[in-house]
Amino acid sequence: MLAVRPPETAAYSAASPRPGCSEGRQNVCARLAAGISFLILASAPLRGQDTRKVVEPHIPPSCAILDAQLSAVHGHLSASDEQKPDTARIQSALDSCAAGRAVELRASSSANAFLTGPIQLRPGVTLLVNAGATLFASRDPRLYDVAPNSCGVVDNHGHGCKPLILADHAPGSAIMGDGTIDGRGGENLLGQNQSWWDLAHIAKITNGAQNCFRLVIARRSDNFTLYRITLRNSPNFHVSVEQTDGFTAWGVRIDTPRTARNTDGIDPSSSSNVSILYSWISDGDDNVAIKAGSAGSSTHITVAHDHFYLGHGMSIGSETNGGVSAVRVDDLTVDGADNGIRIKSDRSRGGLVHDVSYDDVCMRDVKNPILLTPAYSAAAGDLLPEYQGITLRNVHILTPGRITIDGLDAEHMLGMRLDNVFGDGLQPSDMHAAFANITVGPDSGNLIPSGEDVHVTRAPGSHPGTPFNCTGRFASFPSDAAGAKP
Repeated sequence: MLAVRPPETAAYSAASPRPGCSEGRQNVCARLAAGISFLILASAPLRGQDTRKVVEPHIPPSCAILDAQLSAVHGHLSASDEQKPDTARIQSALDSCAAGRAVELRASSSANAFLTGPIQLRPGVTLLVNAGATLFASRDPRLYDVAPNSCGVVDNHGHGCKPLILADHAPGSAIMGDGTIDGRGGENLLGQNQSWWDLAHIAKITNGAQNCFRLVIARRSDNFTLYRITLRNSPNFHVSVEQTDGFTAWGVRIDTPRTARNTDGIDPSSSSNVSILYSWISDGDDNVAIKAGSAGSSTHITVAHDHFYLGHGMSIGSETNGGVSAVRVDDLTVDGADNGIRIKSDRSRGGLVHDVSYDDVCMRDVKNPILLTPAYSAAAGDLLPEYQGITLRNVHILTPGRITIDGLDAEHMLGMRLDNVFGDGLQPSDMHAAFANITVGPDSGNLIPSGEDVHVTRAPGSHPGTPFNCTGRFASFPSDAAGAKP
């Protein structure tokens, strides 16, 4: 893989040197800035990754331009504007648009906001939200009902809400632009004195099921794309990708508070050929979670050149019974999250996770930098988790945290390699390991686990390694003209 540094903001100039580009690489950066599609995944086989040749997406020409008619002040709509939805005109434009073109939402000098209930993308059609424009989700739970009064409540069932934006059997569809989509998860529902996030908290303490909508679902929509868009304040998951072959997220910003429960960033599920690239994710749950349930396996996935902030880290699981394989995580920073590298499952939904590599990873202020567990919950069952072929290479943990490396039992050992893995200030009491076969090297770090039924083997030609250099790799969450930070 060609390691091209990501743009630190969505907008940059081809005429001036970009931060992070050495003098000898300015020509590469200029090509990116000029909007020329740049190949980042070579055709030569690499350890588990997207098999496509993934290039920077381009924004298609518009089939319709819709001007904003509402104004948001400091990210909020007036009470009167809450009664002026744009749903019908946005959906009508999407329905009328030809494949290969975009419906453009545009701000003006006097208006910058759109208000919508659930909308559905069409095959080959892009929803384009321009810089300065924000698409706000309606706070009326009735608009999202799957059945009468099923959304905006806590019950014993869940799954009672339609998503805000749905791509269902819509191959080639996309969401693009330098604008913002705001789910308003922290604002009270119309007619209620509680927010979507309040419902999620109530569900947790009552052991109930929340009915809060997801911001984006792509279902059976091959070659779906997110490009440069800012997503914030989702009531539930921001992006779910289900049973889809070909998904690209490039330059995406996801920003939601740590306290917003179940607000995962991007979750590919039972999907293949996935690339999550050059993106910034900060939320209240998994930054990325690769899942594979009864709908099938997840395979050939690349997560590269990304920055994670608040959240639960780079996760696989907890559903792994469909099988997860051929995953490559490369050039990742994790800054302030609860977890860093995490594989989680249990006996009720476990399966084989194998051929997974993490390369060039820097972490700081992470509570659990490495958390591999087959006991995510105490649920019983015969779907047993097994993790094999897990490789960590050039991983540097800059601040102390808890390390957990556990297999299920002596019949389902965890198999992994630690190649140049270092933890600054690491103490034996910080580590727990069990039922694992571990190869260290050829570059030996200072993370050498021990524990019940843990077997450590030195790779041939092993020698002392050097901590991966993380200088200058941590970046602040990029600012946003539409106010992405709450």
